[in-house]
Amino acid sequence: MTDALYLDDTAAKTFEATVERVAGDRIVLDQTCFYPTGGGQPHDTGRLVAADDGGEKGDDGSDEWTVTDVQKKETIYHTVGDDAPTAGSTVTGHVDWERRFAHMRYHTAQHLLSAFLLDEYDAETTGNQLYDDHAHLDCAYDRFTDDDLDDIETGLNDLVDDALPVRWYELTRDEAESTLDPERTRIHLLPDSITEIRIVEIGPESGPYDRTACAGTHVSDTAAIGTVDVTGRKTQGSEHERIHFTLR
Repeated sequence: MTDALYLDDTAAKTFEATVERVAGDRIVLDQTCFYPTGGGQPHDTGRLVAADDGGEKGDDGSDEWTVTDVQKKETIYHTVGDDAPTAGSTVTGHVDWERRFAHMRYHTAQHLLSAFLLDEYDAETTGNQLYDDHAHLDCAYDRFTDDDLDDIETGLNDLVDDALPVRWYELTRDEAESTLDPERTRIHLLPDSITEIRIVEIGPESGPYDRTACAGTHVSDTAAIGTVDVTGRKTQGSEHERIHFTLR
């Protein structure tokens, strides 16, 4: 099972790993900083470089491979092409930081938006999707007006300006379910097989503004999000709305 380094240190850009297995154009590493697609957050991209200490190269003599896709199934698979590094070899991973940091900003902004909508409109988030240049969030609400969208944008930017700290930690499922607000953490949406819950909090420890279960990557405080522009809304079926936003 690959050790998911990105869960502890979201700011790590490079790492060293051993190739455990090769499966066609995909490889499994013993540890990785590459985030796999999940939770509305796209996968990381980047490159792997053969170790300087004479690590084995690919069948075609390659000593560098482009990581084009990362997916998590029973473990984490990195797509690198047909001439993959040899099993047992050591590689250094380099995460495309510009892409990753954009995802971190958008994911943290989505958490703020979910919390704000729940507090101010009693609108529970039902889905979200983020990219490196825009994002949208779906919630249970009848219809937002233009004034509502202005209010949401102002509220989000006020929270950004407060530079609220962001932190993450793990709890057992039993502890999380018995001590945290289920409406905010949404632990009930997770499969029963998940027994260790990663919690992301935004705000002071004495009274966080938001606290939810999440395995995504986030910035360390809300100031890093930048300016939020709410760019529009769209009806998503009966009593559901989609809010679009960008960051700058």
